[in-house]
Amino acid sequence: MTTDPPPPSNPPARHVRCPACGGDSLYAPENRFRPFCSERCKNLDLGAWASESFRVPAEAPPEDVPYGDPKRE
Repeated sequence: MTTDPPPPSNPPARHVRCPACGGDSLYAPENRFRPFCSERCKNLDLGAWASESFRVPAEAPPEDVPYGDPKRE
């Protein structure tokens, strides 16, 4: 007599914070907008990315000051 192994159990669905609005978001394949809670929040994030609102701060010299010009050093 052989016994079949039990079917793989699906992990419980997790709820995470939506990166856009901070609300509750289902982090599971059923939520096609994950990690966002809705299409609206996903599009808001995409719009911010497209308009370059997400930037890494960097110290840049002023536009009118030469930087790294070997003739001036």
